[in-house]
Amino acid sequence: MTMEVDILELSDRSAKFVLSRVSTAFANGIRRAMVADVPTLAIEYVNLYDNTSVLYDEQLALRLSLIPLVTDIETYRPQAECDVCEGEGCPACEVSLTLSAEGPGIVHSRDLISADPKIQPADPNVPIVELKKGQKLVLEAIAHMGYGRDSVRWQAGVACGYKNVPVITIENCDACGHCAAECPKDIIKVEEAGAKIAEDDVIRCSLCRLCEKVCDINAIKVNYDESAFVFTMESDGSYTAKDLVLNAAHVVKGKAEGLMTILDQL
Repeated sequence: MTMEVDILELSDRSAKFVLSRVSTAFANGIRRAMVADVPTLAIEYVNLYDNTSVLYDEQLALRLSLIPLVTDIETYRPQAECDVCEGEGCPACEVSLTLSAEGPGIVHSRDLISADPKIQPADPNVPIVELKKGQKLVLEAIAHMGYGRDSVRWQAGVACGYKNVPVITIENCDACGHCAAECPKDIIKVEEAGAKIAEDDVIRCSLCRLCEKVCDINAIKVNYDESAFVFTMESDGSYTAKDLVLNAAHVVKGKAEGLMTILDQL
């Protein structure tokens, strides 16, 4: 059975698609990989040379660590897995970003200057701190590759979730309209022949089954396809939505291949 993917919506930061002919375990593996297993770059260490702002050094470091950075997965690798420096830190696993600002004014993520032009804040308008007249902020931030399972700073996927594709059947409807009035998604339309749901609207069903409960003649049945899932996901900007899903699929594939190698050696 061949897996199928139908794209419903796609933009740089978000996507909605239907994944069919797969198990629940596989669908959840893709979701988990997007959230926890796709490595991204994030600021981990901050060297502060001058900080006369209202924020403590630790507060600044925390804010900086949560600024998403555009990630080049082909160039960089997680520090713990770097075979060039063996975890000591080198251009293959870390990037330096510097910041020098003086008030008055608000310091934004766009003020970070990266040693690698490809690695930039995903959103240039993230506010870091407001400096008053005479206040200064001078620092160097070191970004490393890491996994979302270790810290939220490396979590590229946000609002990643899925549900089974709804399957709704309507038979012998008397067109009373109770189901349409009860539906929170407003996808049921009542005609002379009875209640109807457009094919494009079925996927919006939340599987709440309120329509089924309110129907006193059992004309409407709500079920779901156990091998088809509606995915909705967003990226924090480290990757485009498309690249994040593809990288998640590669992670799942790599883990499966690794398991097969282990089993073959038994």
